[in-house]
Amino acid sequence: MSLILSHSPKIFIRKPVLIRASAGGSSSPLQTPPCYINGAKYAPDNVELRFAYPSTDYPKLKKKAPVELVYNDINDPITPWLAEKFEEGNKVSDAAVAIGSSHGWVASLLHGVGILRLHDDLNPAASDANPKRISLPPLVTLPHCQTQIITNVSLSSLSPEEEDCVVAVKFMGPQLSFCRPSAQGDSKWFNIRIANPSFYSSRVMFSKKHNMFRIPGSGGQLIASWDLCKDIKHTPKFQELRYHFLPEPTEAEREVMDTCLTTEHLVESQSTGETFLVRCFRQTVKKGLLETKAVMVFNVSPKGNAVYTQDIGDLTIFISKAEPFCVRASSFPGVRPNHVYMLDVMEIAFFKLADSFITTLTERMMAPYFFPPQNIEY
Repeated sequence: MSLILSHSPKIFIRKPVLIRASAGGSSSPLQTPPCYINGAKYAPDNVELRFAYPSTDYPKLKKKAPVELVYNDINDPITPWLAEKFEEGNKVSDAAVAIGSSHGWVASLLHGVGILRLHDDLNPAASDANPKRISLPPLVTLPHCQTQIITNVSLSSLSPEEEDCVVAVKFMGPQLSFCRPSAQGDSKWFNIRIANPSFYSSRVMFSKKHNMFRIPGSGGQLIASWDLCKDIKHTPKFQELRYHFLPEPTEAEREVMDTCLTTEHLVESQSTGETFLVRCFRQTVKKGLLETKAVMVFNVSPKGNAVYTQDIGDLTIFISKAEPFCVRASSFPGVRPNHVYMLDVMEIAFFKLADSFITTLTERMMAPYFFPPQNIEY
């Protein structure tokens, strides 16, 4: 049962959101490859970013961005200078903090006033000279909920400037909120309280295939979906998953997995139409850091059959603090097919599905987001 605020704004997606793709003999738009930020040089009022690409064949890119989108923690011992940006008497809670990313747009939350903003400053294809920043209405907190800790954000379209784009924000706990930025002066939050606790720490994603926002439940037993086109009450539809061909772990593997923090991620392939559920197992190691120990990938059918797989063909899955995505590896030289790439605050990891081999590197990521391919406009 969902608890819906009265006088909810009209945020329905009036038509399915489509992606641009080649058809027949026409060519696809030129795109940037999947990438992430692997360096940030601090300067007064901004940082200079360096992007890492899957191949050295791509030209190096540097661009500038606001400090707060890259350096968030003023108590961070490796960035003591950041505290100087806050004048005496200002509250740390008033600082803008980056809290997620979707389709290359980074979301920040201005604590104290509860304002969420969308920025394209970190987008590798966006303009340095004319960055776009979109402010959303102040957040509304439902009773017995909180809006300070955010799990992630998701956009229904490639850009929040598109007329039918809806922004979804999943908070830690029962609250899920939607907003349509293009509504201009009538833009408001539509808030839902999720009753099932298995979704409290889960991440939201938008399915173009189903034209719905979807959330996998903790433990991977359920998927909740919200149809913003047809359901005027926005009540969730639940799908129970049935697992097939689960591998039998060894006793040593089971002991490790029993000590791991498990997260579930729904990913959709735009090129094949497949839906994958990725389960990541991370263990606390030295100095309290989390390290990926195991990954399981399931191909989820429309009827809820979750089939364990070690072969996703030419596809590569990218999981980070941004909304996860999937690409054809052959379209981007240097991207390894049949892999899962993972990026977190202190780790970058590569999982090879064929033999379950994991390569992990401990490295500080100031902006732990994988950016999906972006169309380059001239």
